[in-house]
Amino acid sequence: MRLIWGVLLLLSANLEAAEPPLRFVIADSWAMPTIEIVDNQPTTGILYDTMNSLARHMDRRAEFHVLARARVQNAMTQGEVDVRCYVAQSWLPNQSGDFLWSLPLFTQRNLLVSAHQVPAAVNLGELSRQPIGTVLSYTYTSLQPLFDAHQLIRDNARNEAQVLQKLVAGRYRYAIASQWTLDWFNKTQAPDNPLYSVAVVQEQAVGCYVRNDPVVPAQRILRTLLRMKMSGEIDAIVQRYIGPQPRTQASETASP
Repeated sequence: MRLIWGVLLLLSANLEAAEPPLRFVIADSWAMPTIEIVDNQPTTGILYDTMNSLARHMDRRAEFHVLARARVQNAMTQGEVDVRCYVAQSWLPNQSGDFLWSLPLFTQRNLLVSAHQVPAAVNLGELSRQPIGTVLSYTYTSLQPLFDAHQLIRDNARNEAQVLQKLVAGRYRYAIASQWTLDWFNKTQAPDNPLYSVAVVQEQAVGCYVRNDPVVPAQRILRTLLRMKMSGEIDAIVQRYIGPQPRTQASETASP
C-alpha cells in the first residue's frame, strides 16, 4: 500500500512539474511603482506582484519576458508569450479574435508634469511650440494632433523615470508621466523639490489580455483575474506601493 501511495505521489509531483509556466510579457519602458527591472528581469512592483499572484492562484510558475515595447505585440501574436497586462483595448483597435480580454484592473492617469507649480491647469492646445518629455514608442492619443502639427515635439526617453529625470535637469518645461510614476518619483526625491501635475492628459481603464490558444488556459486566467479584482486583492497590491490616494494639488483641477 505504501508503495502504491508513493507511486501516486511521484506521479502527482511529475504532473505538477510538467505544468507549463505562465509566460508574461513586460515592456522594458515600465518604471516603478509599475515594475522594477534588474538584469533584464522584474524584481518588484505592482504588476510583478499581480502577475506572480495570478500564477500562484493557478498553481503555475510565472515566467517573465522583458522586451522593448515595440516588440511586445509581435511576441503575443507569434505565441512567444501568453499574457500581457496594463494595456487598453483602444491601444490595439485592429486586434484579431486570437486574444481574450480581462475586465479593467487598473486606471492609468497620464499627466502633464512640470518642475514648477502653476496657479491653474495648463491648456495643452495653447502651449507654444516646444519639446515635451515622452517615452519612446508610447502612443499619446490625445496629444497626437499637436505632435502632427509640430506644435509639440517629442523628446523621447527609455522610460517614464528617465523622462522625469530629464525634466528635473531642465531638458524641457513639460513631460508626460502617469500618476503612479509621478507619485513614486516625488516620494524618492528631496521633499522640497517636487514635480507637479499641471494638467490631466488622459485617463483610462487598463487590464490584461490572453492568447486564445488551446495550450493556454485563457478562460481560467480571466476568471482568476476577475476573482482577484472583485476580492480587493489587486487594489490592495496597488495600495502597498502608492499608499493612500494623494492629495489633489491646486494645479490638478482639469477634468480627464
